[in-house]
Amino acid sequence: MNLVYSDSQGNVFDHPDYFALGRNAEMITEILDEELIPLPEGSTLVSLPFTRPVGIDAATGEMKLVEGDYHAVGALLPQGFTRLLLPGYVKSDKTKALPLFGYTAVVWKEDGFYVAARLTDNPYFWNPIHCDPDELEVEVKRLVAKYPENRLYAHLSNCALGYECLTASNTFLQRWEGAVPVSYSCNAGCFGCISEQPDESGFVAPQTRMNFKPKVEEITEIMLEHLRTPESIISFGQGCEGEPSTQAVIIIDAIKRVREQTKMGYININTNAGLTDHIRGIVDAGLDLMRVSTISALDDHYNAYYKPRAYTLKNVEKSLRYATDKGVITSINYLVFPGVTDREEEIEAMIEFVRRTGLKLIQLRNLNIDPESYLSIIPKAQGELLGMKQMIEIFEQELPDVVIGSYSHTPKFYTSDRTLTTVL
Repeated sequence: MNLVYSDSQGNVFDHPDYFALGRNAEMITEILDEELIPLPEGSTLVSLPFTRPVGIDAATGEMKLVEGDYHAVGALLPQGFTRLLLPGYVKSDKTKALPLFGYTAVVWKEDGFYVAARLTDNPYFWNPIHCDPDELEVEVKRLVAKYPENRLYAHLSNCALGYECLTASNTFLQRWEGAVPVSYSCNAGCFGCISEQPDESGFVAPQTRMNFKPKVEEITEIMLEHLRTPESIISFGQGCEGEPSTQAVIIIDAIKRVREQTKMGYININTNAGLTDHIRGIVDAGLDLMRVSTISALDDHYNAYYKPRAYTLKNVEKSLRYATDKGVITSINYLVFPGVTDREEEIEAMIEFVRRTGLKLIQLRNLNIDPESYLSIIPKAQGELLGMKQMIEIFEQELPDVVIGSYSHTPKFYTSDRTLTTVL
């Protein structure tokens, strides 16, 4: 498997004399054949700025940097694929942070590009190639014209057309999981927040957070437009907003109004679940699905990343338990990172957390972050690094009633054949 790298113009090459390497947190490591799959459809190859590619010299067996003005290359994977290793690189400028993406190790073999990843969910619904830009533009114009006073549709039109957000696009295409953002504020200060970063963070937020409080009427218009089929999902809590449960009053009102008019589809919230009393009110109003974002079941790691304001991980657990007990299908949006999530202590803590909360689904999501910055703020490893592949296998063995996936599903999914039939 040959090392893949790029020049300063973005041209990508494979090195005929160097074998590829990956990274597991700080550790540069070999890549095993069993960790590789063909580059998935919908992936993007990107150059990692401020880095130098590193590989194994095939002739000597020594680890070496590629000489010249070259950069490491990584793959950005579509939904449904979980990264097993980071690209092999060293920073050429340690003061610079990489853009907030989830970089995956990529290699060249005889028949094409391969990545260190695993298929964990059916990627069809979140593959960008299934979003026709011409059709999307037509539908954006139609709904914005139909609701000219609705600021949420105007906001989501930029998310769909400007940021190419697939959830926002679904809102206009009126299919699958759609978005209804509601909050401009947050009760956490996530280290890797994609919508708002303090000036001193060194990161550039890749998108802009909404800056207004929507009216209940604006929310219900979007919900009723989207909930037209039995399999539709409409979701509070998007990348362009803060914590949705901070707007519990208008969410509760909107859910009640919508459910007075239709029982169609499913109402979901993507939340940090720290405001337990607010979550209880939202659940009682008629919530169907709840996905809770987390990076760890260990307090010190969780707090270092989320920087929670006036809540603790215990509040998150209480919210999940309450929702589960009330019949809501609960899942976690588990932000995973090779060399951290696969630590022995992390795995053990997460298994117990899942058992206590009664989760139905673990959604594995590749953490978009600069590796060095992230590793500098979290606790050091206490136990053995088991590897991402083994971590997933342990979850499957220890939590047989919990689905390992990558995104939210309707209740029908949990009682049907979940075989991943996609062709890699």
